[in-house]
Amino acid sequence: MQPLQLLLDVGSGSLVGFVLGLAGGGGSILAVPLMIYAVGVPSPHVAVGTSAVAVAVNAAAGLFGQARRGLVDWRSGGLFAAGGVLGALIGAQTGKLIGGKRLMILFAVLMLVVAASMLLRRRGETGEPGSPPSRGPASRLLGVGAGTGLLSGIFGIGGGFLIVPGLMSTAHLPAQRACATSLVAVAAFGLTTASSYAWSGMVSWWLAVLFVGGGTVGMMLGTRAAGRLASGRHLVPTLAGMICCVGIFILYRGLAGSA
Repeated sequence: MQPLQLLLDVGSGSLVGFVLGLAGGGGSILAVPLMIYAVGVPSPHVAVGTSAVAVAVNAAAGLFGQARRGLVDWRSGGLFAAGGVLGALIGAQTGKLIGGKRLMILFAVLMLVVAASMLLRRRGETGEPGSPPSRGPASRLLGVGAGTGLLSGIFGIGGGFLIVPGLMSTAHLPAQRACATSLVAVAAFGLTTASSYAWSGMVSWWLAVLFVGGGTVGMMLGTRAAGRLASGRHLVPTLAGMICCVGIFILYRGLAGSA
């Protein structure tokens, strides 16, 4: 492997891990576009499967750091993850049946929705980082988790952009605690999706190792940066803008290619 290619592989993984650790959601959706357009993975399905592996491992690494800081509500995160595992399995099977070009067009639309939801989410963020966990209704946590897991399975994403607001509204967790707790479900969904794609031979294991290596370092740096930021006012709008731009680019490439 050439040094430049190695740098692209590890650097892309580091970027995803850093954003995931910093923002707690939205970062993993950058993995598939980076694998296709920066790393050069030719198959969208292989990119989705490999992304799921990286997302699962990076989320688990980030979860360890957040748990040590005492920010994880294990009950809410566990219920959310339990509801979403079946959804992730169904979603993974569905994603493998969608053509590569159509899958990327749908992925681009999802990215635009993610960007919009991240901006809207800021208006509803309340509570202090140290607020105690809330006893959210188990049925709602399981239900919202199932829907989020479905999307996670189809597109190989962590789904943090849905998990975080879901935890905030259902379990009444403050923003920082919801971001930390979301990693429980992100790791579970990623592992489920990765297992399904790996079973079908749609995972590039060497690339996954490089992505995980870079992502683990990026996650640690992102988690530390999150702890030092008293308020990330400009963080979410900047990330949302970046996701929106990438989504528009993918949509343009997909529609132009099908014209």
